[in-house]
Amino acid sequence: MDTLKEELEIVFRHFPDLNSIQKKQIIQLQELYFYWNERINLISRKDIQHLYMHHVLHSLSIAKVIQFIPGSDILDIGTGGGFPGIPLAILFPETKFYLNDSIHKKIKVVEEIKKALQLNNVITIHGRAEKIKQKFDFVVSRAVTNFPDFVQLCQNKIGSNHRHSLPNGILYLKGGELNDLKTEMGKYFTDALIFNIFDYFPYPYFETKRIIHWAVIR
Repeated sequence: MDTLKEELEIVFRHFPDLNSIQKKQIIQLQELYFYWNERINLISRKDIQHLYMHHVLHSLSIAKVIQFIPGSDILDIGTGGGFPGIPLAILFPETKFYLNDSIHKKIKVVEEIKKALQLNNVITIHGRAEKIKQKFDFVVSRAVTNFPDFVQLCQNKIGSNHRHSLPNGILYLKGGELNDLKTEMGKYFTDALIFNIFDYFPYPYFETKRIIHWAVIR
């Protein structure tokens, strides 16, 4: 069995409640990302062979710590090629995902992937995140900058209407050893909830991968 097929089956095994439409959309990700990656460098050539483990499953790890409710608004800052926003939008079709990036060609690709998958719950935002004025339930991201700077960037974008199992705030995908993370986060480490993705997905890739939840409104 080739790597992509094997990793796709792992995604389906960890998310057994996917319906036929969602499964089809996840299968389509391979063709779409391989096509666009030939034209715009979204994912390294070596890493794209692990599309489902390193990008799709990694993105979906957020769903192991929180279930986004219908009608909620989630902002993905620095989405790049659409991670974690695109996989999460597939999983939560009644939640709106706003995918932001300052690089126009990447947002154009996300827009094309959105159209191909018919993800009507995805809204793309091109431009600097600082200029976004809307309020969201959560801001998600995959380590686009150091955590203190990210908090400063996001804290005025979080709404105060708490409706989820976790308070509104940041859900940040971050790799690295815990001591290094503690050093980088500084004063924010104490108040953060840190989830080890390896606890949900026991594969070597996730051994040092974590989800940081930081509640902006307390």
